Amino acid sequence: MTEAAHGQHGYISSKDDHLKRLRRIEGQARGLQRMVEDEKYCIDILTQVSAMTKALQSVALGLLDEHLSHCVVRAAAEGGHEAEIKIQEASEAIARLVRS
Repeated sequence: MTEAAHGQHGYISSKDDHLKRLRRIEGQARGLQRMVEDEKYCIDILTQVSAMTKALQSVALGLLDEHLSHCVVRAAAEGGHEAEIKIQEASEAIARLVRS
């Protein structure tokens, strides 16, 4: 059964928090653009890139945790092919995060 059939994604209870963090990251990206436009010192720009990367990773880990505790757990309890799909999706998402 798809997420739409169940009505909610796992992150829905934290949606506002995720949006707040993503808007903050968006502001960081605009700040980085200004730093380059203003020809700021390379190391200062790299420091901000690192902070933005860490912030994105934090959002990703939060979403992954919510996916595991909501979507994967629910699918595993129901069993069948959907459980296999959710576990495979989670495994692939973890692999992408580890590689990034």
